[in-house]
Amino acid sequence: MTRIADFGVTFADIGGFEAMINIPELSWRSFDHPSDVVSVGEKVDAEILGVELLPERVSLSLKALHEDPMRLLTGQIGRTVVGPVTKLLPLGVLVRVEEAANGFEGLVHMSELREGQLDGTDIAVRVGDLLPVRILDVDPTRRRIVLSHRQAVAEA
Repeated sequence: MTRIADFGVTFADIGGFEAMINIPELSWRSFDHPSDVVSVGEKVDAEILGVELLPERVSLSLKALHEDPMRLLTGQIGRTVVGPVTKLLPLGVLVRVEEAANGFEGLVHMSELREGQLDGTDIAVRVGDLLPVRILDVDPTRRRIVLSHRQAVAEA
């Protein structure tokens, strides 16, 4: 990697020519800044997505060389996992469903939180709480995971 631009593109030297990697092509997982995925001076493998002669531009992808890890989660439907609550939303909570710190987040709708965790419109769980959840659905195309806390605790 030769540089990371603030406008959302990273650049890599490919034999004396500087090619670009747009943010969506860096990783399958979400991240805050390109430097969370790559660093200047790092050697990376990438797939060439396209070449434009005018202007001279080569587009690369890091994620094209790797299978979408969310697709692997489709085989986990019905499984119960424990993950941290990462965000409170008006319609429920987001829970990270993979062990890795940069795992995928899924939604536990308010109706799928265990009774006693709803107090009017307030949620009794907090960001950082570990919550057992059952994976109900995984949609890799729409990048959505549906979870249930109620069903996870019912089976225990």
